[in-house]
This record gives sequence, C-alpha cells and structure tokens, in this order.
Amino acid sequence: MAVDKWLFHQHRQGLHPPTLRFYTWSPVAISLGYHQKRYPSHWSNLTWHSKSIDLVRRPTGGRAVLHQGDLTYMVVCSGFFGHFNHVYQQICEFLIQGWRSLGVELHYGQAERGYIHHPNCFATATNADLVDQHNNKFIGSAQLRQGNNILQHGSMVLNPDNNLFEQVFNCSPPKVNLPFSHFNFETISVIIDTLIKSACQCFNIDLIYQPLSDSEWQQIKIFYDFLGIEALIL
Repeated sequence: MAVDKWLFHQHRQGLHPPTLRFYTWSPVAISLGYHQKRYPSHWSNLTWHSKSIDLVRRPTGGRAVLHQGDLTYMVVCSGFFGHFNHVYQQICEFLIQGWRSLGVELHYGQAERGYIHHPNCFATATNADLVDQHNNKFIGSAQLRQGNNILQHGSMVLNPDNNLFEQVFNCSPPKVNLPFSHFNFETISVIIDTLIKSACQCFNIDLIYQPLSDSEWQQIKIFYDFLGIEALIL
C-alpha cells in the first residue's frame, strides 16, 4: 500500500499513468481505514503461524480488513465525475463483469451509515461493496479522492482461515461459493488475468505490464522517509 500511495501521488503530479495492481500479503496484516479510530486492543498482539500480524493504516477509508487468504486490487485513475456512489459503480464494473465470467454473480450492498460502528469491514456491505446472491460480502472497497484523482482499494475474500478470522473479528468469514476447489498461485493467476481482461473491455483500454524500476523503488523509499513510515505502520 505504500507503493499504491506513491503511485497516486505520481499520478496527481502527471508523472504516472492510470494504474491497476493486484497483490496478496506476506506477512499477514490487518489494515485500518484512514479515519478508523477504534479497534480492539488485542489486535496489536495477534500472531498467525507463530508470526506477528502487522497492523497498518490504509490511505483509503472504510473499516478494518484482515489480509489473509484475500486478493487486493488497486486502481489509480482520474476522469471519473459525479457522486461517489456513481464513481464506485463505474470503477467496480470490471469486477462485476470479470467475476461473472468466472461464474460468480455480484451486486452492490445496501448497508446504511450504521456500518461505521463495526470495526470489521466485512460485517456490513455498503453500496460501494459487492455481495453475492445471498448478500454475503465478497469485495470490500474504499477510496481516497483528491480533486479529480482517485485511489481505490479493494479486498476479495478468497480463502480465509476461519479460526484466525474468528479470533480477529469474533465472527465467521463470509461464505461465498467460488468456482475453485483450492487456491494456489495458478488459481490466483487465473483470477487476475480474468479481471485484467475485464478491465480492458470495460474501460476500453490496453494495459501495459510494467514492474517498478530500481529508480522508482528508490523514489518510493525517499517518499516514505519524508512522510514518516509511522503514517502507515502502527
């Protein structure tokens, strides 16, 4: 997410094109929404497989997300106008179309403002989130908007560890019926490739695969040395 914030900053300066990223997390972490003030004190001392669970703060809003067995997507873009609900729907269309081609029908949640009282992002689904036909939340999304520039994050719950999820949130993870018997590198690659193709079709674009260069990694380090790493890690 440090990379995501840097990409957003670069895009705002006109130095980097719109970007789509996908990634998983290692080590396991809990990310808090940018404005989230309250969370259980025991989250600071959690472990999984004898390793500490990082507690970090996202540059985007929303509630806490457990990043284990999930897939994160990130969009940096500009040129979308209107109410934030309309912007979410424009951006999330590639997720709906992509998962439909994988056999999963999704629609938007309908939770009201009361969701802010839940520390768990996946406890409720707003009209910025995507749920299955049984209203199980599958993709939680959040934004950072500055002017006409948007950074949107989202987490897809693919293969959560039930015990860990219950330890963190005191409830079971959402049960979405996915068309995969198991999850590994190949499975994740199929999902990402499908969503990339969907994004190209929905936005009528051609995406260029481009890893970060050594100089860009150095710029990211300088960027966060300047901001202070505590801005992201609690």
